[in-house]
Amino acid sequence: MRTVPSWPIPAVPSVAGSGGGAIRVFDSASGRVQDTITPDGIATLYVCGITPYDATHLGHAATYVAFDTLGRAWRDAGLEVRYAQNITDVDDPLLERAAKTGRDWQDIAASQTDLFRSDMAALRVLPPDAYVRVQDSIEETGAAIAALIEAGLAYRVDIAADAEPAATTPLGDVYYDVAAAEAASDWNMGDVSGYTAAEMEAAFLEFGGDPDRAGKRGPFDPLLWRSARAGEPAFESAVGLGRPGWHIECSVIATKTLGAPISVQGGGRDLRFPHHELSAAHAMSLLAADSHGTPANFARAYTHAGLIAYDGTKMSKSLGNLVLVSRLTAAGVAPGAIRLALLSHHYRSDWEWTDEELEGSNVRLQEWRERAARASHDTLAPERNSVVQRMRDAIADDLDTPRVVAIVDEWVSTPPAAGDADVVALVDALLGLDLTTD
Repeated sequence: MRTVPSWPIPAVPSVAGSGGGAIRVFDSASGRVQDTITPDGIATLYVCGITPYDATHLGHAATYVAFDTLGRAWRDAGLEVRYAQNITDVDDPLLERAAKTGRDWQDIAASQTDLFRSDMAALRVLPPDAYVRVQDSIEETGAAIAALIEAGLAYRVDIAADAEPAATTPLGDVYYDVAAAEAASDWNMGDVSGYTAAEMEAAFLEFGGDPDRAGKRGPFDPLLWRSARAGEPAFESAVGLGRPGWHIECSVIATKTLGAPISVQGGGRDLRFPHHELSAAHAMSLLAADSHGTPANFARAYTHAGLIAYDGTKMSKSLGNLVLVSRLTAAGVAPGAIRLALLSHHYRSDWEWTDEELEGSNVRLQEWRERAARASHDTLAPERNSVVQRMRDAIADDLDTPRVVAIVDEWVSTPPAAGDADVVALVDALLGLDLTTD
């Protein structure tokens, strides 16, 4: 498995003192805010990356800014942070876009990944340490699927006669056996997402599941490996010629780059089921099959960002109601104003983007920068700097960035005082907003 370049690392100032105790986030599996326990002083984060068939919209940006805030909070608390992210550059939406436009799928993936990199750099998001394309993890993914077959947790399904297989003697597709996995571990379907059977059924269909496919043992059994079809990209692996399913790629990339259990698996709320549910299940099965024993869970916390609406409907590529980061910045919008608008809402909340929201954030950012320009350079011990302590406490409490924004707003209205420089630096360290430049 190899990584590809991500984007430049923005400077992060170090502020005296330490973060506001243990960093707590909401865990969807338990339904409560809990510590991100790091007994070894290392915090690990895996955030599901983009499927690069279209540009980054604000819903994406909100998710990556949210988990950037978590990484920044960990660093401010003195932890070593290891962060991995995938690029789903072999997937049906990308192939469908290529067929529709007549462009090569790899050209689309490369161009959209580059655009994503530039958007993240503009928003001053800290890049992952391991940035991995699906096509660069085929060997490991194929081996993992072979191990699941050997353990009795995966099985073959014949390809229908009308499926135009690329080989004359295809091995068939490979599916994960949910019932066998449940019997072999403490995991049960729904443990991670908390979804009811009806919610699981609806989400499974919405995200491309095939509950009625002939030959499957269970309706929610997900595809692990799609055997090669004519006209589709295919790769050689331990389980034959083909390409991986959606969930297994994240399981393999996360465990190979970060180990297990990881501190947090993150993504948008729409990934709770089936993606995070099943990628966690795959990872636990793989760890057991590898004789390392099954951890209590794949992640200590499964944390999900809310969804952003535009014109009254959830922002999504399929609906086309997108506000693109690249278009905003090309039109002259300050990336810091975009970031501040996102941080003004709690990462778990659903809300609607408006032009007025952006205008208000731009005004607020200018006010913050004007106050920073008048900052006193007199020092103050961190334990006596109430603004710094309140900011850290708010971030530690489930990444409460709206409360941090309110605290900075209060500070802006005060005259210059000792400790100002640490406030300015902490706004940069925690919120990713440099108040010293326009």
